Amino acid sequence: MRVTRLSLIDFRSYAELDLTINPGVTSLVGPNGAGKTNIVEAIRYLSTLGSHRVGTDAPLIRASATAAVVRGKIERASRAMVLEATIAPGRAKAYRINGGPAKARDVVGVLRTVIFSPEDLDIIKGDPSGRRRFLDEVCVALSPKLAGDLTDYERVVRQRTALLKSARGRGTPPATLEVWDERQATLGARILRARLDAVTALAPYVSLAYADLAVGGRCVLGYECATLGEGDLIPEAEVDLAGRMLDAIGRVRTKEMERGICLVGPHRDDLSITLGGMPARGYASHGEAWSAALALRLGTYDLLTSSAGPDSGEDGEPVLILDDVFAELDGARRSALATRMAPAQQVLVTAAVAADVPESLVGDRVNLFEGRVSREGTAR
Repeated sequence: MRVTRLSLIDFRSYAELDLTINPGVTSLVGPNGAGKTNIVEAIRYLSTLGSHRVGTDAPLIRASATAAVVRGKIERASRAMVLEATIAPGRAKAYRINGGPAKARDVVGVLRTVIFSPEDLDIIKGDPSGRRRFLDEVCVALSPKLAGDLTDYERVVRQRTALLKSARGRGTPPATLEVWDERQATLGARILRARLDAVTALAPYVSLAYADLAVGGRCVLGYECATLGEGDLIPEAEVDLAGRMLDAIGRVRTKEMERGICLVGPHRDDLSITLGGMPARGYASHGEAWSAALALRLGTYDLLTSSAGPDSGEDGEPVLILDDVFAELDGARRSALATRMAPAQQVLVTAAVAADVPESLVGDRVNLFEGRVSREGTAR
């Protein structure tokens, strides 16, 4: 799988961009503010229909423009497809596949990407919401249909929260609360099962990636579940998980009504990350945290590549995007990362300084400066 062409209209700093992207490594080199990250952000957007940098779409539209268009030509197992997204504030986003209208659920997962960016340090050092978001990204990459369940679950939690707040001081729960309890338990069990399976599958890949980057260092992933007590056996079947979740909701009913919040469910869980036996959050140095965040992404890349199966060929391998990664790595870690990236079908690397990119990874170099894009001396 790879992106062969990217076209942008009024996206971020680009009034217009038409860029051909070759197989192998493409390094995007230019000073800060030249638009390197905007290019890889656009590619990521076609993959997930969201930005890895901001939570809303408004910043993606160029100043003074009314809408932005992101279009990418994708090759999957030698078959070409064109994905397109039109982003306009205050209006529903419009999607197209090969020129025909499409729904979001049809677009998500067509292009698989794994991106590392400096913001990923928040996964290691930040609050649990960033780690949940990372884990849900992995789950959706493994099973795109889970994106709909996550959206539905957020809506159910908002509705239950509103009902619980309305019941504070009344002493009795609203009549409709039980219906929302069951819906939350059903969706929550589905999400919890997907997360548990994802952690089990991802953990060995992350461990290997961290050991490579940190020269034998040890990184262990686990899952902290607010619904099930520590040491409790976790049911395999979703229906049993839903039952456990519904029981837990019943036990905290009084507390939920007193506080006006949902106290049970995957929205309160956390991904545990330990380095050398110590929690990464609060104990990891900057270098360790950077390596751990990178290992999470490299492990995800390896998992997605392997999970596609032996017969999927290039179709199963995601596009690997490394945004401003090398400036923070010492020589040994740069070398280890370069070795890991060498067999990849397509890698996009951004760097402010060309010297930051190892010679073995320069590949097809695209230079960016003040909105101009050039390759091999030809302005575009």
